[in-house]
Amino acid sequence: MRQKAISVKQTQDLDKIAIEKYGVPSLALMENAGRAVAFEVAKRVKKAEKPCVCVICGLGNNAGDGFVIARHLINVGIRTKIFLIGKGSQLKRDAAVNYRILKKLKYPIKEVGARRAVPLRDIAAADLVVDAIFGVGVNREVKDPFRSVIEAINEKAGKVISVDAPSGIDGTTGKVYGVCVKADVTVTFSFIKKGFLKGRGPKHAGKVIVADIGIPLRLKTRI
Repeated sequence: MRQKAISVKQTQDLDKIAIEKYGVPSLALMENAGRAVAFEVAKRVKKAEKPCVCVICGLGNNAGDGFVIARHLINVGIRTKIFLIGKGSQLKRDAAVNYRILKKLKYPIKEVGARRAVPLRDIAAADLVVDAIFGVGVNREVKDPFRSVIEAINEKAGKVISVDAPSGIDGTTGKVYGVCVKADVTVTFSFIKKGFLKGRGPKHAGKVIVADIGIPLRLKTRI
């Protein structure tokens, strides 16, 4: 039986109720999300002799997932390069918390921006690229430096896993906001998103894996 698909607003409401009404820590949801994606990444690079993964982060909560993913990959001995499109000072709340954890662990995070070149060689050389740029939150035209990074991923990356949604797509309608990551696999959370099944969604989402991140069952059954 086909799993129920939900909209971006339903996703956001689900998370909000879990956090505000039932007291599920938002950091716990982020940790669970990142660990779930890291598991899928590790599974797909295990045959490489000396696997290398690039985790490319934006500035929202999706970036926080990316930082968690990087930490878990490094913990299991996978060489991981972390890129941030922007500056660490621009990060907020849970994403900033996980950024600071990496900094305290002295894991290097390279910033990408208008004057800092897109890491084309690193993307091309990686066994797998993790797209943790926007997730389901994007709702406007993608502009530089994000656009250039997404174009580089599509042109140079061998394999791509997107976190929650391919960056650049509307998770409800399947509309592409100018440019969108073409993922081999999308690990989405709690429910598949409607936008993966219509519009240009199927061409960009690739294989969709739905991961449980700890949303209470009583909430999920009400959707």
